[in-house]
Amino acid sequence: MKTILNLSAVAGVVMALQGTTALAADYSVTAAAGHPPVFRWVRMFPDSFGPAVNKHLAGQGDTLTIDGQFGGAIAGVGEELETVGAGLAEIGTCQSLFDPAKLAVQNVTYYTPFITDDTNTVAKVINDMHRDDPRMTAAYEENDVVYLGAPIIIDDYLLMTNFPVNSVADLEGRKIAAPGAALNWLSGTGAVGVSGNLTTYYNELKTGVYDGVIVFASAALPGKLYEVAPNITRAGMGAQYAGAICANKDWYDGLPEHVQAALKAGADEAMEWYLADLNAAVETSFAKMQEAGATVSVMPQDARKAWADGMDNAAKSWAEGLDGQGLPATALLGDYMNALRDAGAMPLRNWDQE
Repeated sequence: MKTILNLSAVAGVVMALQGTTALAADYSVTAAAGHPPVFRWVRMFPDSFGPAVNKHLAGQGDTLTIDGQFGGAIAGVGEELETVGAGLAEIGTCQSLFDPAKLAVQNVTYYTPFITDDTNTVAKVINDMHRDDPRMTAAYEENDVVYLGAPIIIDDYLLMTNFPVNSVADLEGRKIAAPGAALNWLSGTGAVGVSGNLTTYYNELKTGVYDGVIVFASAALPGKLYEVAPNITRAGMGAQYAGAICANKDWYDGLPEHVQAALKAGADEAMEWYLADLNAAVETSFAKMQEAGATVSVMPQDARKAWADGMDNAAKSWAEGLDGQGLPATALLGDYMNALRDAGAMPLRNWDQE
């Protein structure tokens, strides 16, 4: 009888182990990004997000394998949302900056410049708004994606030009490229705004399509923009939110709860990795560009204030326009600005209170 019981116990253990093995799964996914892997928000897939998700899946025996389709392989810059929503990729960098029609309220930061250069604060505020306020995630759901996290935060925007900038008046008549809603920052300066992005800046500066760009240090260095626009003016236009990791909604909804939890936990860790890597890179970027021959200057506070005061209040126009479409933009603008002020930010202009 003992032998029979022992054999039964062994058989039970074997069956349990077999059941565990049967439940383990490898989740193979395609990740889409329009930008190439030289940029941090693309590197975070192999360097942080993937390993972090696998760490959280380890207890279940599951794994995540990411096939990175980057640099426009399956989606150009601004096409990632549609690519993920259509199921051509399971995850991707949904770039609100370059898809403002579909991710409209997400662009609140780009309508509120000259507030803060603190990347950590902007990241926390915008991530909390996405996680806690359904009004922020409604646009994702309407486009068949789910917000996972890991907000793509951009370090303090500056000017890089092929001519020296001693005052805002020096921008008069100059062609300056900027991404998406950042074109509004040129209002009142006399500059001619041209829409552009990091994948085109170098060649178009080199060929004279424009005279300068609004950009940020951590991307200017790997993009070698100092070679064609060696005059760097730190104007303190502020840190911004440009997008995040999103997932195809049908795919995500079909996952076990522990895998969904691992994806969001992995995104949280990717955010921490991203910010640490970004903040360490910013001053290094300035130093290396100077070593390569660039000239770095800081715009005086009174000039920055004059720039901000001379701008159209695009934030108010933007919010009112979206309100008219049934979107709660004015309310979210106020929530965003209040959260930043509560965190210690001192805006040069209170866009929501005018």
